[in-house]
Amino acid sequence: MTDEAQILIAQLLTHQTLARENKLVKRALTDEAFRLEVDKRLAACGMKFLDNVYADNVTLALAREIEPKIFGAREVWQNNNLGLARDGVALLVVLWAMIILPKRERQEAHQAALEDQEDMFGKDKPLPRAEDASMGISYRALLADFGDKLGKKTRMDMNLGQLSKLGFVERRGDMITEGPLLDLMMDTDALKDRIVNGALADIFHLARPKDADVIPFPQVEAQSQE
Repeated sequence: MTDEAQILIAQLLTHQTLARENKLVKRALTDEAFRLEVDKRLAACGMKFLDNVYADNVTLALAREIEPKIFGAREVWQNNNLGLARDGVALLVVLWAMIILPKRERQEAHQAALEDQEDMFGKDKPLPRAEDASMGISYRALLADFGDKLGKKTRMDMNLGQLSKLGFVERRGDMITEGPLLDLMMDTDALKDRIVNGALADIFHLARPKDADVIPFPQVEAQSQE
């Protein structure tokens, strides 16, 4: 029995997320034999280790093949929305589109959040961490642009509080910033085109925020339920 594999899984179940700098997470990301052991144990429980190179954290989620047995146990598919109402899910998607998609573009361009966009040597730099590439959005701007569509101030405040508790976002005064799960629990490859060119196409016609309106980052897969 590999004690460290057991410890890593127990830590993830307990804390929900772990930073990529965590000693055991680093091992899972670099040691193939250790990762296979972790994946084997998780698969036996219908779960999987969830990470991507653009996020600073890792977490656990239900394995795709087990989802029908969990959410399809009754006649109506029981989608895991973590207790969020429809306007809460809509707010989550809006925040993901406005925070994560621009961050991904900066990371792919090897550009930090407040770095000169004309840096001709940017591609030669390492892929920046989420902490260095992610930027917040103004709560006041979000309320002005989407308040009427997302339940006005009272509902938006309630949903932001819930999203913050779940680890999707963090609140820093007027700013809403990326939480540890925001770039992990959404399938960017599957959702990007249909969201950018579909449901949220209008967002990308808005004027870009001024530097004063953004700050660097300060610090849907089915998620396991404790």
